[in-house]
Amino acid sequence: MVREKGGFWVGVAAAIVYPMSAALGRRRTVHGERLPRSGGTLLVMNHVSHLDPCYDAVFVHSHGRVPHLLGKHSLWNVPIMGSILRGAKQIPVYRGTTDAQQSLRAAHEALAGGQLVLIYPEGTITRDPDGWPMTSRTGVARLALQHEGPVIPAARWGTREIYDGYSKKFRPLPRKTVVTLVGEPVDLSAYRDQPQTLALLREVTDLLMGEVKDLLADIRGEQAPEGFHDSAKNRDEN
Repeated sequence: MVREKGGFWVGVAAAIVYPMSAALGRRRTVHGERLPRSGGTLLVMNHVSHLDPCYDAVFVHSHGRVPHLLGKHSLWNVPIMGSILRGAKQIPVYRGTTDAQQSLRAAHEALAGGQLVLIYPEGTITRDPDGWPMTSRTGVARLALQHEGPVIPAARWGTREIYDGYSKKFRPLPRKTVVTLVGEPVDLSAYRDQPQTLALLREVTDLLMGEVKDLLADIRGEQAPEGFHDSAKNRDEN
């Protein structure tokens, strides 16, 4: 399969995020070879800092793929940034509006077109005080089950030490290392022919985020907690 070409706007984004991420912290990737080099791919990751998209986009791009991230639609209204996001074919997420399903449709189309879609199922940076994943939205399960392409879990750690979005603490020095660990594709064959009930979608979502949590535990060298941090603001299913 032919790899997707980035084009002008992806080049513009790369010219910004590569030096910015390098200036803020060192990057290290473990098992990057597990990321498919072509074809529709769903990449499932944790979310701990507003810096995550920058480092994750560089990780994906440096491994020969064009990243298509789902992000808050309000970013598309920011001057210059909005132009780059539209030009690079990123996917706006409309939550709590009549356009809420539009982001999932766009993600489905991207996967069907052989693109790599990167999703943060938690929907926002985790509210867990220790940085472990929260209970996630089930949209990731809908995407994963409706496409035959690989579903790859990955975890990244180190960005929150640079910038903590809740405490507003920015600590670029001493220089930190941001580590990304890529997991093996998740086998969802046992779920694909079942009716997509809310219970099934929740089970698949927790399965995928469980893989992400285990990868995060490996990076941190810690025991992951049981279950997921439950934020009342994150319970709605979409």
